Amino acid sequence: MAQLHDDCFAFGGELMSSERALEILRSRLAPITGTERVRLGAALGRVLAEDVTAPGDVPPHDNAAVDGFAVFFDDLEPEADTRLKVSGHIVAGHPLGRAARRGAAYRIFTGAPMPRAENGDGPDTVLMQEDCRTEGGDVIVPPGIRRGANRRRKGEDIRSGAVVLHRGRRLRPQDIGLAASVGRTEIEVHEPLRAAVFSTGDEIVEPGRPLPDGCIYDSNRYGLIALLDGMGCRVTDLGILPDRFEDIRDAIAAASRDHDLLITSGGVSTGDEDHVRAAVEALGSLHFWRLAIKPGRPIAFGQVRAERGDVAFIGLPGNPVAVMVTFVRFARPAILRLSGCDEVDPLTFRVPTAFAYTKKANRREWIRARLVRDGAGRLVAHKFPKAGSGILTSMVEADGLIEVGEGVSEIEAGDLVDFLPFSEVMT
Repeated sequence: MAQLHDDCFAFGGELMSSERALEILRSRLAPITGTERVRLGAALGRVLAEDVTAPGDVPPHDNAAVDGFAVFFDDLEPEADTRLKVSGHIVAGHPLGRAARRGAAYRIFTGAPMPRAENGDGPDTVLMQEDCRTEGGDVIVPPGIRRGANRRRKGEDIRSGAVVLHRGRRLRPQDIGLAASVGRTEIEVHEPLRAAVFSTGDEIVEPGRPLPDGCIYDSNRYGLIALLDGMGCRVTDLGILPDRFEDIRDAIAAASRDHDLLITSGGVSTGDEDHVRAAVEALGSLHFWRLAIKPGRPIAFGQVRAERGDVAFIGLPGNPVAVMVTFVRFARPAILRLSGCDEVDPLTFRVPTAFAYTKKANRREWIRARLVRDGAGRLVAHKFPKAGSGILTSMVEADGLIEVGEGVSEIEAGDLVDFLPFSEVMT
């Protein structure tokens, strides 16, 4: 009797490793979009196309880090209180306006410029107001402060001429703030990637329409569009294509004329009705389509020939969990690279597990998990109870993915594993 396969990944032929697939993506993809200047307020999530250099120091002058009193450290008694005359009032944006003098203290507020003496020196130390007391027009300063305390120095953050942001960086809110801190109002960024998304399958139905027997609503396309929108792509929704080779081929050919990326789910496996792979091969070439991974073995990467150059194609699996897992681990790095981004690999974090797990060797797997604090306050990964790649609720209830490499066959409770939080890759 012939042995029947009880593993949907047990298909004849050698499967490519995930690392090899990522190497192919890195070697075959390069930034393809043009550049444009945008105002800082419109630059969030865009990829920087220039180095941003500071034209001056930040901060541009010495200033107070706290509300208090600016003094000359050498005027202070090392072992006893010091009484000083308060001889000025300095607030942010309003310098003292005259030379500071020895033997005096100056009421100063956070961010206000430190006063200067005629010889270029000046008060070098700031006492917090909570540590001092006032009597009439004097301030009594206690001993024990160190020289230069609570004083921010000119150029402490950024020196004039320093590159503060490098090209190829995907801009976050803190990057926008940093660009503003050196006086920039506009910035050169890569234009958004133009992506066309479609689904295939006669069993796929648009949400909101009646659902015939044997059919399911199209969740994959909506999830993909949301993921692409979150990455700043300009997305064209091509809808659901019928399971006919000619229709799929013609739609791909048409979309390749004015898009930088074609991305779909389903239709790249080995079934008689999986026409996407054949359509792409008729119009270009596939560089890989079967990886040693779970979930998501049938994932395809290729290029479609077009008059203006080859257009990247990514064919994701049909199951919804596999779609999202392969998107964040394969499609997302490809999209970032096409968009001009240098850093495309997400950060993972080591956490202990609360479960044991066994897997096949030579296959990379991703396990959906939640992070829960244990009695010691540590974050511990708990496996989602259902492992099927059609269980989309697992992606909602999980916090991220545990990545288990090809060389690992068993995990024991308490073992440290690599955890990829969804907050790292789904923004």
